[in-house]
Amino acid sequence: MTSQWERLFRNEGVWQGSFTQFSPTGEVLEEVASVVSLEGLNQGDVMRQVVRKLPAQKAPEEQIYEYRSLGKGVLFFENGAFSQGSIQWGPLSEFGAELGLIWGDRRLRLVQIFGKDNQLSKLVLIRETRLGSERPATSPLRVADLLGTWHGEAITLYPDLRPDDTYQTCLTVKQTDCDRLQQTLQIGKRPQQVQSIGFIQGSLIQFEQGTQVLCLPDGASAAGPLSVQPQTALFLEVGWLIEPGLRQRLIRYYDKGGAWTSLTLVTERRDA
Repeated sequence: MTSQWERLFRNEGVWQGSFTQFSPTGEVLEEVASVVSLEGLNQGDVMRQVVRKLPAQKAPEEQIYEYRSLGKGVLFFENGAFSQGSIQWGPLSEFGAELGLIWGDRRLRLVQIFGKDNQLSKLVLIRETRLGSERPATSPLRVADLLGTWHGEAITLYPDLRPDDTYQTCLTVKQTDCDRLQQTLQIGKRPQQVQSIGFIQGSLIQFEQGTQVLCLPDGASAAGPLSVQPQTALFLEVGWLIEPGLRQRLIRYYDKGGAWTSLTLVTERRDA
C-alpha cells in the first residue's frame, strides 16, 4: 500500500491542456489554454504546483502553490486519481469539489461549484496531456455512447482513512423511448438493484431524483444535482469514456447532513 502523499506523485510532470468553463446546461462560456507543472522538491517532502493560464490576447496568468501535507478534503487513489473539495455543505456558503482522473499520459479533471444560493453556478472541464505526448482525437460524449451493460470494479476510500472497500458493479443503460433512458445499477453480489429514469434533452440527461448527467467534450460527463437541498444526500461525479467500451467514473458522496462520506472510483467495460 502506498501512502496518500506517494499517490499525489503519480501526477508529477508537466501537463498541457485547457480549462473550459460551461454553464450548468452545457454551453461553453470560456476556454483558456493552460500548462500545469507538478514537481517534487526536497527529496519529495514538498510538491510544487505551477498553474499557467494562457488566455488569448491577454497576458499569461500564473499561480504557484507548495504543499508539504494534504488537507482533510482530498483523497488519492493508487493510480493518482483524486478529489479535493468541501468536506461539509452548509447554507449560505460556497460548496463544490474537483474530481480528477488519470490514464497513462492523459488527465481529465472537473470542477463543480455551487453558489451561496445552493445552485450549480460553475462547471470547469480541464483536459491535459503530459508534455511530449500527443492528445488523441476524441469526440464529445453522446448519449448513445452510454448505452449497454457495463461491468466494472469499484474502489471506495473514506475520509477517516478506514480500510478501502472493493466490489463489483453492473450498470445497464437502455433507451426506452426517443427521449427516455432507464438505468439499473447493481453493486456486488447483492440482489437489490437501484433503478432510475432519465429524460434526454440534447446533451443533457435529467433524472427524476433531481440529478443530471451532462455530456461534454472528449468523452467526459458531469453528474450531480442542479441545486443542493437541505437534508438530502448528494453526489458529484465525473465520467470519462477513455476509449470505446472503457469508462471511468469518480464519485464524491455526501450524506443527508451535508458531510463528505466517501470517494469511489469505478473502472468499467461495456459488454460486447
